[in-house]
Amino acid sequence: MTRATGEDADADRTRHDTTRRLERAMGALGTAAMSRMDERLMWFRALSAEDRSWVGLVAQAGIAAFVEWFQHAGEGRPTPSIEFFGTAPRELKRSISLQQTVDIVRIVVEVVEAQTGELAAPGGEDQLQQAMLRYTRDVAFAAAQVYAREAEARGSWDARLEALIVDALVRGEVDDGLHSWAAALGWTSSPIVVLAGQTPDDDPQAVIDGLRDRGRRSGLDMLAGVQGDRLIVIVGGADSVGAAAKHVVPRFGPGPIVIGPEVNDLQAAASSARAAIAGLRAAAGWPDAPRPVHAEDLLAERAIDGDADARSQLIENVYVPLTGTPLLDTLATYLEQGTSLEATARLLFVHPNTVRYRLRKITELTGYQPTEGRSAFTLQVGLILGRLSETAGT
Repeated sequence: MTRATGEDADADRTRHDTTRRLERAMGALGTAAMSRMDERLMWFRALSAEDRSWVGLVAQAGIAAFVEWFQHAGEGRPTPSIEFFGTAPRELKRSISLQQTVDIVRIVVEVVEAQTGELAAPGGEDQLQQAMLRYTRDVAFAAAQVYAREAEARGSWDARLEALIVDALVRGEVDDGLHSWAAALGWTSSPIVVLAGQTPDDDPQAVIDGLRDRGRRSGLDMLAGVQGDRLIVIVGGADSVGAAAKHVVPRFGPGPIVIGPEVNDLQAAASSARAAIAGLRAAAGWPDAPRPVHAEDLLAERAIDGDADARSQLIENVYVPLTGTPLLDTLATYLEQGTSLEATARLLFVHPNTVRYRLRKITELTGYQPTEGRSAFTLQVGLILGRLSETAGT
């Protein structure tokens, strides 16, 4: 027998003796690991009794897997896997992060290393320590690969859910399933605002990924969808509409960006999306509109473009409050006379101060100022729509 062969035989005997010691100590090692986790891991103490029990089984299974692997480590045993995590139910694996998995592995290693002198057969301390280093390193890499694969799968699933939510809101197909989908993505924020604009030239998925990253860094919930040349972004949790716009406007392509009205929950976001998209279609009617522009500021253009919501809103906000009062005739005359105060007063046989007073009342009732160009245009469209609605009703 050569010297090398003799040394190999000695190493095998030492490994065999150490394995027997490890097998006898597995129960005590598992108990010690659980005790140390309870001492040092706050998240472990917060788990339910059932989940703590499952973690204990996982730790015990990990120790058993190491002992079985160590027994054959000298035979060219392949890299260890983390199949022992299959001991835990799916719910537990979803609730424990990669960092927490590393915490479990680290503590199990510490427990075994602390007892290396007692666990290793005489002369086998270095052999056991080297095996522990290799095993824990390979298990850590294997765990990282598993979590990476699950993250990729989760990312693909999240992207599909996100597309479904955006499409449902754009179509106005809102039901209970919408909240379930949103909950699966962790959506909890309100208020909510929807923005619509042109898609940039970048890859659509890169645009959406960039918005998600911006949302995470700014503490906002964001959902986005690309539909042809149109980018729809839903923002939740912003302090104001302006704050929401600030975070997402740079992600849009050139051209108008329209902000829908703020709403309180995701289900109501369909109306905000509808207004934003209608505003985007009609924005060409106001080339000098600010960027971004509120859908409410495009009511006149939207109404002319055929948006039923805008027409109803203008009739309700402009025509209805003035109907049956002298204010309606005053406004109509004022606009027909090119916003001339004196001409309006002469035709109505009233003092110019009376006209001024009535114009102020019109502003109070409608929110639009007849002496301002954009407001006068919106009031004019509202008057026409109101008259047409009365004609249609007779």
